[in-house]
Amino acid sequence: MTPNEPGPLERNPIAWLTLGDVLREHRLARPDGIAAVCGDVRYSWTELDRRVDGLAGGLAAVGIGAGDRILWLGQNCHRLLELLLAAGRLGAACCPANWRQSPEELAFVLDDLEPSVVVWQDAEIGERVAKTRAGSTAAATAHWIRHDDPDAAGGAGRTGGTGGADASASRRVGGYEALLGAGPAPAEAVDPEAPVLILYTAAFDGRPNGALLPQRALLAQGFAGTALGLASADDVYLNSGPLFHVGTFKATLATFFAGGTNVFTPRVDAEELCRLVSVHRCTGAFLQPPTVDAMVEANRDGRFDLSSLRAKPGPPGWNAMVTVDDRPLPRSGYGQTELAGVVTYVDPARPGRGTAGRPGPLARVEIVGPGGDVLPPGAVGEIVVRGPMVMTGYHRRPELSTARRRGGWHHTGDLGRRESDGSLTFVGPMTRIIKSAAENVYPAEVEACLRSHPAVADAAVIGVPDPAWGQSVKAIVVPAADADDLTAAALIAHCRDRIASYKKPRIVEFVESLPRRGGAVDYGALDEQHGGGGYPGTG
Repeated sequence: MTPNEPGPLERNPIAWLTLGDVLREHRLARPDGIAAVCGDVRYSWTELDRRVDGLAGGLAAVGIGAGDRILWLGQNCHRLLELLLAAGRLGAACCPANWRQSPEELAFVLDDLEPSVVVWQDAEIGERVAKTRAGSTAAATAHWIRHDDPDAAGGAGRTGGTGGADASASRRVGGYEALLGAGPAPAEAVDPEAPVLILYTAAFDGRPNGALLPQRALLAQGFAGTALGLASADDVYLNSGPLFHVGTFKATLATFFAGGTNVFTPRVDAEELCRLVSVHRCTGAFLQPPTVDAMVEANRDGRFDLSSLRAKPGPPGWNAMVTVDDRPLPRSGYGQTELAGVVTYVDPARPGRGTAGRPGPLARVEIVGPGGDVLPPGAVGEIVVRGPMVMTGYHRRPELSTARRRGGWHHTGDLGRRESDGSLTFVGPMTRIIKSAAENVYPAEVEACLRSHPAVADAAVIGVPDPAWGQSVKAIVVPAADADDLTAAALIAHCRDRIASYKKPRIVEFVESLPRRGGAVDYGALDEQHGGGGYPGTG
C-alpha cells in the first residue's frame, strides 16, 4: 500500500489565516493584555501590533518585500518576535541565527542566506558579529541595523566592514527604533505558502540547511498546542531557551497564538531566571536539567517566589520551590525543525506502547520502507509526515528539497516503528546523531573539522553517556605519520575555533586505525571499543 497523494486542504490548509490576522485579533479581543516583556519594556497587544506595523513600514521603506530575507544575529529579545511578524506582513522571511556558533559558521549562514537586512546585537556577541561580518562576502549587500542601540545608526549601511565601520560610501539606515517610525506597512496580500521563518538545521549532510517554514506551518503548530491544552491566554512563558531552535520557538509561537504573554531573556542565567519568574509570575519555561540544578542553588535562600512556575518534578528542593505540574496533559513526542515543531504527542489519556505517542491534530504520520510502501506494525522504517506543519523545502537546496518531499510526503530521515496498538516509537536517525542537552551534534560536521587539521590522517566521532548533558562528544583520531606531538588539547582547540563550542570533542583518543566494514567506518565497533552509547531513541 502506498500513502495517498495530498488533497487540496493538505496542500494549502488555513490559507485564509496569517500571523498578522492573529495579532490583530488579539489587539481587538485583549487590547490592554500584555503580549511581550523584555527587560524594562512591557508591550500590550495594541502596542505590539502598532510596533509591528511600523517596523513593516520601515522595512518596506528600505526596499524589503516579498521573497526578501532578514537575518537576526542576536540573543533572545522581543524584537525577534516583532521582526518575524513584520516579515509576515511583507511576504519576507526572518532567520534567527545560532549566535553561539563560531564566526566561520555564522559567515557560512550569512553567505548562504544572502539577507537584505541583518539586525545585530553588540552586547556580549559584538566581537563575534564583527568577525562574522569581516569574513562574509554577502555582508556588503545587506543593511546592518544594531538593535540594542536604538538611538544610533549602529554602523548600518551597505558596507563590508565591522559594526562600527564608516558607512559614508553608501546610504545609511537609522537604528532599529527609528525604523519603526518610517510609516505603516503596505496593505498588500501575502501568500501564506511563502516562507516566513527560516531555521538552519544541524549539518546532517556536512553543511547546515535552512528549513523554509511558511505561515501556515507556524499557525498549525500554534493550533495544535492550544487544541491539546498546552498553551492558553493565561500563560506567561519565559523564553529561556534559544530561539534559533524550533523546540523553544514553538512554545513562543503557541503562547502568541493563544494570546498569552511572552517574557524574553537574552540567555540562561540561573539567578536572572529566578528573578523573572518571581517578578512576572511566569507559568512555563524551557529548562534543561543543569539549569534546574543551578536555579535550585541560586534560590537556596528562598528569596525568589517560583510558585507560579508549573514544572516537571526535579531534584531535591526544586519541587518545594515550584508548582509540580501533574496535569494529565500530552507531552511532546516526535518532531523536527522541518516540521515547525512536533507532530506526535504522548497523551496520558491514550496510553500506548510507543515512546513517541500518537499523531497530533493536523498531522498524518506513517512508517515506510525504501520503496515508499507503508510498513506493518512492528517493522522499522523511515518516518514520513504529511500536513500543514511541513516545510516547503530548504533554502537553495533544490535537490535535497525534492528528495525530502518525494511522493507528496516529508521524508524525515529518521527511523521509527508503528506499534500494534497504533502508537509510534522513534528508533533513531538514519544517520547517526549525538544529543548534548538540547543541542544536536552531527558527527559528519565534527569529523570534517578534525580532518582539516594537518596532523590528522583520519577521525570518527561517537557519543558517550554524560550524566549532566545526556551525551558528550568523543573523537577517535588517527594521527598523521609525522604527527608525533599532536595532543588532545590541540585538537579540541582546533575545533573550538571553527565550530560551535558545544560541538567540539570533550574527549580525544588516539588510535592506529579506525575499524571499517565495507570501506565505511564501523561505528558499532567504535562504540564497543570506546564506550559509546546513550544515543537518541535508545534509552
